[in-house]
Amino acid sequence: MNYEIMMATEEDREEIFALYKMQIGREFCPWTDDYPSHKTIDFDLARDALFVLKSDGVIKATIALDEDENVNNLTCWDSSLEPEGELSRIAVLPEEQNKGYGRIMMKFGMEELKRRGYKGIHILVNKHNAKAIQCYSVLGFNVVGECFMYEEDFLCYERAL
Repeated sequence: MNYEIMMATEEDREEIFALYKMQIGREFCPWTDDYPSHKTIDFDLARDALFVLKSDGVIKATIALDEDENVNNLTCWDSSLEPEGELSRIAVLPEEQNKGYGRIMMKFGMEELKRRGYKGIHILVNKHNAKAIQCYSVLGFNVVGECFMYEEDFLCYERAL
């Protein structure tokens, strides 16, 4: 695989937005026509928190360092891992899935959070998404709780960085 991971720029906006829209309707994807939106991209770009994996000039995957107060306020997180970061909006081109790009982006996101001074990471995973559950298990995450948010049942995953 020949690729480069970099911080997204305004010039990447439309390609990222199109990639997000390609995920709608995919199994276990809660995204809608309203989320993620251009406002979501604005939020991520303004915080230098959106990254893309490019190969041959094409965005194949994205990941965002997220800040969601509702998620941060869940009581299952281990306070000894604070400050904790969150990764979200992981998307891979449909034709490029099952090639390891999602895992590459997760590892990159964890390294970036660590570089920014975070001690831990947490993430929500749809409790029926066996593929994602397997991926997070391989990456060393532990289930520390469950929650119902955004009209979905989630497992709460966490690990030290």
